[in-house]
Amino acid sequence: MMTARIRLGMVGGGRDAFIGGVHRIAARIDDRFELVAGALSSTPERSEESARALGIPRSYGTFDEMAAAEAAREDGIEAIAIVTPNHMHYPAAKAFLERGIHVICDKPLTATDADAAAMAEAVARSDALFVLTHNYTGYPMIRQARDMVLAGDLGRLRIIQVEYPQDWLTDPAEAEGVKQAEWRTDPARSGAGGSIGDIGTHAHNLACFVTGLRVESLAADLQSFGANRTLDDNAHVMLRFGDGVRGMLWSSQVAPGNENALRLRVYGDKGGLEWLQEDPNYLWFTPHGQAKRLLTRNGAGANAAAGAVSRIPGGHPEGYLEGFANIYAEAADAIRAVQAGTPRDQAMGQLPGIAQGLDGMAFIRACVASSRADSAWTAL
Repeated sequence: MMTARIRLGMVGGGRDAFIGGVHRIAARIDDRFELVAGALSSTPERSEESARALGIPRSYGTFDEMAAAEAAREDGIEAIAIVTPNHMHYPAAKAFLERGIHVICDKPLTATDADAAAMAEAVARSDALFVLTHNYTGYPMIRQARDMVLAGDLGRLRIIQVEYPQDWLTDPAEAEGVKQAEWRTDPARSGAGGSIGDIGTHAHNLACFVTGLRVESLAADLQSFGANRTLDDNAHVMLRFGDGVRGMLWSSQVAPGNENALRLRVYGDKGGLEWLQEDPNYLWFTPHGQAKRLLTRNGAGANAAAGAVSRIPGGHPEGYLEGFANIYAEAADAIRAVQAGTPRDQAMGQLPGIAQGLDGMAFIRACVASSRADSAWTAL
């Protein structure tokens, strides 16, 4: 018997917004959500235009108005997706958390440390779930990699290398009217980190998710190669994890020839793993002293952790949208579990939440502080 769809609202993400479209697709892939309300833009008129174009029944001029009105309705939204620039994450989330409405928020957590601390307090005061969409944790072969690491297939971990290069800010896109570039290069809306906040946090989160380790200290060298660009567009970071594990992280948005080349490599005393986001259905596993093995999503060698978040037979590609959809599907499971009485922390399972968000903010803060101190080692 099919469970009723979860009534979903959205803050930000008007019809021309890239990430809003991604969230809408992801929410619908498994047919677990129905988008019924939105405050989609910065003005009531533009919000209404987007709502009409997208077929969303109820449009609001502000998120505060939506939170109050939807909480008062018998058929009001059960969850909200927040897909605004970073500086609006906290005030929007707070408005819904205070009313017991579950929050699914884009990353990073916020633009400032003060807002991050306030967000943590708002989550603690609320009975609602807070899910952060670190979508790459939803990829099947990333789930397999995590399972293999935790099972000891790599032995004692030694080295973690992660990188996320892009090239879309090689030219001054922010000066050419590109909306996504304008706010991502603006400290007031993006926060203290440029590439390190936008994509470096994805790389950091992925390394920690797969290995189960946390970064204890780092030495960062941040650059702004773009003319008159305030925030970093390239970063090199040395990492010290717990248990003596060492690592390196590179994030860049000025590396020509790279689109979304997120790559993770993990090495232990018994073997190594390698995964590339642009070829996400494959995971390379090399037991020490043996031939390299190719593990494929839903193919021979795939494990239950990967199979649990796969939808179609091996050889048919799954990728970015499906990984994002896995976060939404697990959020739907968590919402229904909480509504049935499951404790909130238990319902979250592997979903990224406030703890991962705070770790990401600590990572950004430490990178900026280290770079300003001539790449001095800095504790998180």
